[in-house]
Amino acid sequence: MKVGDFVKGKISKIVKYGAFVDIEGGERGFIHISKISKDYVKRIEDYLKEGQEISAKVIGKARNGGWELSLRDLAEKNAESKTEKSEKKDMDFEKKLSRFLKESNQKFSEYRKRLEKKGRRSSW
Repeated sequence: MKVGDFVKGKISKIVKYGAFVDIEGGERGFIHISKISKDYVKRIEDYLKEGQEISAKVIGKARNGGWELSLRDLAEKNAESKTEKSEKKDMDFEKKLSRFLKESNQKFSEYRKRLEKKGRRSSW
């Protein structure tokens, strides 16, 4: 495990200034109250519960040998992936629209040719 990795763990204890986490693999971590959310956190219990399973980003190594974790950075990662998905949807829509317009023009052109073959002149 290294700084920047995303890990899964379970909240083992909540204290006034943060939460202790048992990380997969038997290691311990800590999430400081300032790293729980971008919003102001008055009560940690409003965001986390003991026994809750979480995913968090490793942001450093503590003096006691445990890992410093952040949920706030995970939220930023999720926001980035949502933005990427939104951009992909926009691209998909543009491709579909472009294909529709191309096919429509082809069909309209074929229709006009059929009308002209029948001897009817189109006013288009």
